[in-house]
Amino acid sequence: MAHYAFIDENNIVVNVIVGKDEDDGDLDWEEHYGEVTGLTCKRTSYNTVANQHPSKEPFRKNYAIVGGTYDESRDAFIPPKDYPSWILNEETCRWDAPIPYPNDNQYYRWNEETLNWILVDE
Repeated sequence: MAHYAFIDENNIVVNVIVGKDEDDGDLDWEEHYGEVTGLTCKRTSYNTVANQHPSKEPFRKNYAIVGGTYDESRDAFIPPKDYPSWILNEETCRWDAPIPYPNDNQYYRWNEETLNWILVDE
């Protein structure tokens, strides 16, 4: 089975479904599902996320998420932006905080007001 994302006229992902494998039959399933729904359809895969397979180039960079976008020029899915100050990482097509997450084995949350990581008290 394969997963497919449906994209509206603003390149926003509006739905993700489980569908036919791309080698199942003689149809181009992206084209078929697109014709049936009237939306642009692109295959997406959670099996090729960079963290799971570091040796592989992730398929379309990220798994499609409803509310995220599809960037045609990058052929990549970009998740919704977490915070206004976060910056798109051109390599991963994910949003990065303007200050790296502390690497000290403690838990932090982002504070958009101060533009900094705040230690979470346990």
